[in-house]
Amino acid sequence: MPLSAIIPPEIDPTPIFEHFRGNHGTELLTAAVKEFRLFERLASGPRSEAEFRRELGLAERPAVVLFTAMKAMGLLVRDSAGRLDLTPLSREHLVPGTSFDVSNYVGLAAEAPGVKEMIVRLKTNKPAGAADEKGTAFIYREGHESAMEREADARWLTLALAGRAKNVAPHVARVAPLENTKTLLDVGGGTGIYAIACLQRHPKLRAIVWDRPEVLKVAKEMAEAHGVTDRLECRPGDMFADPVPEADAVLLSNVLHDWDVPQCRELIARCAADLPSGGQLLIHDVFLNDALDGPLPIALYSAALFALTEGRAYSAAEYCAWLGEVGLHARPILPTLIHCGVLTGQK
Repeated sequence: MPLSAIIPPEIDPTPIFEHFRGNHGTELLTAAVKEFRLFERLASGPRSEAEFRRELGLAERPAVVLFTAMKAMGLLVRDSAGRLDLTPLSREHLVPGTSFDVSNYVGLAAEAPGVKEMIVRLKTNKPAGAADEKGTAFIYREGHESAMEREADARWLTLALAGRAKNVAPHVARVAPLENTKTLLDVGGGTGIYAIACLQRHPKLRAIVWDRPEVLKVAKEMAEAHGVTDRLECRPGDMFADPVPEADAVLLSNVLHDWDVPQCRELIARCAADLPSGGQLLIHDVFLNDALDGPLPIALYSAALFALTEGRAYSAAEYCAWLGEVGLHARPILPTLIHCGVLTGQK
């Protein structure tokens, strides 16, 4: 009997993911206090974010990750002029020399391997494992070594990521507006579990999973196990270089957060270009607040993404702006599970 991809878990696993990502709070806070002396510097007065990141020697992406986390922790705030400033909490407890300063206590973690590694990531703006700090570790880019091109590594990583995806997929299939869709393109679809769940939810739907060849070996096995091989095509390709397969709905599930802003805009434009009138681009991801000040679980997940990929978490406002640039009208976010939701842009 085929496996089901549309039966949701009985218990929401979100707390497990929050605990798992919690270490990034320690890493970012310790880096802010001891390496960048962030609170000590701001004690002399507020700074614009652009001015402050230049003072700290940070590129825009690591600065957004660091500042967002500190704002989400209640340690930084924007003043009436939009400048970064201390909060009462950080002013009393994280400015060296004040009566109730705990910065040296925080500094006890300064030599921890994770903290030191995060500092390297913030300073270099490169993901962990990047060859000579120039490549990418867990994402594919032409001309650079990637785990996704080695069969054993690709299988292990694809199945590891499916641990979350199989929990979320039933909810994606439930909320994704695919009732009138004929063909769904799942870009960077990995195991294909999101497409498979949508196929089981919509019996007349067909789908294409578009990913690297080694990854698609796993997707084909998943399609067989779930009984949808007759409606699911596994098509190898490079989403930044090859022609985008024809479809009237495109799914980008937990893909854009692996890339920096220029690549996100490029990929959205490529996926939207050949959509028919009424076609849809579905972004399934986590979403920071539009003010980039939380929520804290997403800010910490953003740090994890930053450390392992070329991306970070983005806000709905950022995504909506990019959708608008290519003529797509954004609909309200439909929540799924584990802090994720579906943001649909319609042509």
